[in-house]
Amino acid sequence: MVLSNVEIVKALESGVFKINGLLARDPSERPFNASAVDLRLGNEIVIPKCDHPIQLDLRRGGIARFWAQNSEKLKIREDNPFSLTPNRFVLANTLETVEFPIHPEGRQCYSARIEGKSSLARCGILVHFTAPTIHAGYGGPITLEMINLGTVDFLLIPGMAICQLIIEEVKGSPTEAPNQFKGQINAVGEVPPEEPAKA
Repeated sequence: MVLSNVEIVKALESGVFKINGLLARDPSERPFNASAVDLRLGNEIVIPKCDHPIQLDLRRGGIARFWAQNSEKLKIREDNPFSLTPNRFVLANTLETVEFPIHPEGRQCYSARIEGKSSLARCGILVHFTAPTIHAGYGGPITLEMINLGTVDFLLIPGMAICQLIIEEVKGSPTEAPNQFKGQINAVGEVPPEEPAKA
């Protein structure tokens, strides 16, 4: 079941999930839509390198490490946006972070989907490909896999509404499952190293 804007605000107020950095809590105002909430673009663009031959082989794992070693990170500002040219692929994060905890004792859990915005789609901008799912148990920023399928350059400006988050109830109580990007701190998917156990 998809949550309405009113139910999203109720859930945020009760603390069953979090959208950190959300600017408003009135469901009748932006960034809320009737059944979604807009998220904003962060201030870093990750540009995969294309100056030497690369072959991706996911059997080897380590996709976050691979992109960390084979991409350029670029900070953007409102007065210095990034021009996404036609057919160019980049990674970025949402400015907001989310937390969809798995609650014990049968308390309702939630997951979400990232969808594009029609205003960007009509410019030929895809903000994700085939990975819109934010699983129950995930916490962190949301990585956006973006490409310009349009015919003209498109400016990516930090803080712009870049996608919409659609939140759904999860039927039943899920169990924790592996997720290589859980706790990611940047758009390539790196997670901070675990603290060594104290003696």
